[in-house]
Amino acid sequence: QVQPVESGGGWVQPGGSLRLSCAASGSIFSLNDVDWYRQAPGKQREWVASITAHGIEAYPDSAKGRFTVSKDDAKNTGYLEMNSLKPEDTAVYYCYVASWGQGTQVTVSS
Repeated sequence: QVQPVESGGGWVQPGGSLRLSCAASGSIFSLNDVDWYRQAPGKQREWVASITAHGIEAYPDSAKGRFTVSKDDAKNTGYLEMNSLKPEDTAVYYCYVASWGQGTQVTVSS
């Protein structure tokens, strides 16, 4: 399996925005769901968003209204748009598309 690669993480102030990307080779995005998770230090990995192969989105309550998941099948890339970020959103963010990516760090602090 080809491992997806996340990018777009970094440091942002509370209230700011980031867009994460998840890229992989091959036409796997049109055939698989794309799931986003995060893991903060000392905590379990937590689901934050999903988009099915047919484009149906789902979010936990903690992400509704602030996070938007999308994908571009032609570019073999998934996205997680995060707005109104809070310090508690600080974590390593992972995408899962048939396999796990290596993660990208998101830090929200002033």
